[in-house]
Amino acid sequence: MTESVATTVSSAHREDGTPAVELVHLRKHFGEVRAVDGVDLTITDGEFFSMLGPSGSGKTTVLRLIAGFELPDGGAILLHGSDVARLAPYDRDVNTVFQDYALFPHMTVQENVEYGLKVKRVDKAARRRRAAEMLETVRLGGYGTRKPNQLSGGQRQRVALARALVNRPKVLLLDEPLGALDLKLREEMQVELKAIQHEVGITFVFVTHDQGEALSMSDRVAVFNLGRIEQVGTPREIYDRPNTAFVAGFVGTSNVISGDTARTLVGKDGAYVVRPERIVVSSSAPAGAGSGASTPATVRDVQYLGADVRVHTVLPDGTRVIAAVPAASVEDVSAGREVWLTWPASAAFALAGTEPDSVTDNWGEEQ
Repeated sequence: MTESVATTVSSAHREDGTPAVELVHLRKHFGEVRAVDGVDLTITDGEFFSMLGPSGSGKTTVLRLIAGFELPDGGAILLHGSDVARLAPYDRDVNTVFQDYALFPHMTVQENVEYGLKVKRVDKAARRRRAAEMLETVRLGGYGTRKPNQLSGGQRQRVALARALVNRPKVLLLDEPLGALDLKLREEMQVELKAIQHEVGITFVFVTHDQGEALSMSDRVAVFNLGRIEQVGTPREIYDRPNTAFVAGFVGTSNVISGDTARTLVGKDGAYVVRPERIVVSSSAPAGAGSGASTPATVRDVQYLGADVRVHTVLPDGTRVIAAVPAASVEDVSAGREVWLTWPASAAFALAGTEPDSVTDNWGEEQ
């Protein structure tokens, strides 16, 4: 990235601590459906922030409200301290990148990136220079004369990103921008996108239903469900210490331990979650009492995932438990085999105030 672009884009940062985005009791209803139901959220300037949730959870509607594509039924939308809830999209200092790229097929890459500057009546020499600099930033220098149909999916997505960034918005909104890419390319673009965000230094607000994307790319994540935010935190906080049953079930695979099983293995009443990777599978009972849990189980299924294997088991009382272990350590484990499961006491964390049956345990599912 050239120094002129880096300096100009970074100047979007505020030194007074004003949040880039602040939502205050934001509401949006579609008939009887409460798509956004009193959302309060603060996004720090320069942050890579993800809004994660299943279809219909409200995350995309929140993004559209910030962009101005929808008007709220109530609440405030503050961009760097100014309420923009009633402003048109073009009067907000934000740009949006969509999943389908929305490039003009008849224009070259350079012309696509210049388009927004042309609409703003930036002179020809300046817009060519800025567009060329931004193409360098997204690792597409030298591609300016090509048409979109001459590019790969990942390259087209980077053109869309350059077109959005060249206008130097204070906030960039990304609506599932990697959803149309295949797995390998999507993983490569996750790394690229985070690197570009770090380089340009502006606020990215990223919407996704893919927990892996959210956890791997974000500074913080908001988990949405039924129009509300269930939890906001760093990826590690969201994964290691979910606040609610929904977060525990949606973000990663969760084993739910409750009732008599909890009293036996955890020593307390309540609902507890144990992540599969914290569980050790062995062919015999462990020696010594230890400070954790230990229980016999019967293998129901073994899923080979390359470096790792998921061992699906059932405890004597019928509780289903999944263990994620290195492939090399389970060569002799097969369906019907009796095994022992152990985990340290610290691996079981409580879900306060939840009903055990409300926790999704992801049995046999890959999120």
